[in-house]
Amino acid sequence: MSVALVTGAGGLVGSEMVEFLVAQGMDVIGIDNDMRARFFGDEASTRWRIAELDRRHRRFRHEAIDVRDADGLQRLCLSLGNALSLVIHAAAQPSHDWAAREPFTDFGINAVGTLNMLEAVRRHAPEAAFVFLSTNKVYGDRPNRLPLEEKETRWEIRSDHAFFSYGIDETMGIDQCTHSLFGASKLSADILVQEYGRYFGMNTACFRGGCLTGGGHSGAEQHGFLAYLMKCAATGSLYRIYGYGGKQVRDNLHARDLVKALWCFASDPKPGRVYNIGGGRRSSCSVLEAIALCEQITARPFKAGYEAENRIGDHIWWISDITAFRRDYPDFQADYDLAAILQEIYETGLPRWTRRA
Repeated sequence: MSVALVTGAGGLVGSEMVEFLVAQGMDVIGIDNDMRARFFGDEASTRWRIAELDRRHRRFRHEAIDVRDADGLQRLCLSLGNALSLVIHAAAQPSHDWAAREPFTDFGINAVGTLNMLEAVRRHAPEAAFVFLSTNKVYGDRPNRLPLEEKETRWEIRSDHAFFSYGIDETMGIDQCTHSLFGASKLSADILVQEYGRYFGMNTACFRGGCLTGGGHSGAEQHGFLAYLMKCAATGSLYRIYGYGGKQVRDNLHARDLVKALWCFASDPKPGRVYNIGGGRRSSCSVLEAIALCEQITARPFKAGYEAENRIGDHIWWISDITAFRRDYPDFQADYDLAAILQEIYETGLPRWTRRA
């Protein structure tokens, strides 16, 4: 039986991937040591999700290995050998602010942890497809140099620009700009994954996601835009907006749609691929627009505070152009639009949020 290895298995993307792979008949090993609770506190812990996966799936096995533990990863991959056919590397330290507080921890997890994973797979299962969950933050704040215009509820790129119709593609430069330490550690990992594909011929892919979301997200203030926004809307908690008048734009992709995209690659892998991945224009919104939708869904007023200073490296406008991915995998289509995403986050999260309150 073919085996898949998913790091960050209790997180949003990792857990959705586990559910999907088990449904495909694969045995799945999930690596997760609940570092998210250390990053963002107990309310962001992924313990509940790992327990749920353990309870529901006999084909799932949990391993509490830290991705910084190179020897532990080597032993695990050695035990699996050529039975290991797919690796989804989703484990990460995901916050700009947290990275600045503990740079060694951030780099150790995001960059060195990725190198550890690549080496373990190269030595013991070199034919396996290796999918890395990268980020659009590898582009730093370079997108902020685009010709942007301030509208009533959002920033928008000028309509005569090449990126207007479909968003930002992979030709965007990554040099001579501010990334934040988080962006720098993820960029280091991204380049390593590419190099292991090009230099060693491994079937690797970097998926540079924007805002990845869904009902399984343990949203926190420093990470998880829509999930945390809806949590604040549903519980009446204060949400802080940081900079740009709340008009900064993101496109949002449901984790289940991302999982479908990752499976496309896993089913027909290629070496050294790089893809921007996101929900595109139909799932884009500014913070202000998302707040308005949350108020409609929850039927209660939203409490927002405003900090004039934006977060370092934060994008003013980001919409992902996924043309390159669709060129390789033309059958891919996303199912969730913005309204459907927010409705699911509300319905799935409300029982959990009110129970903890």
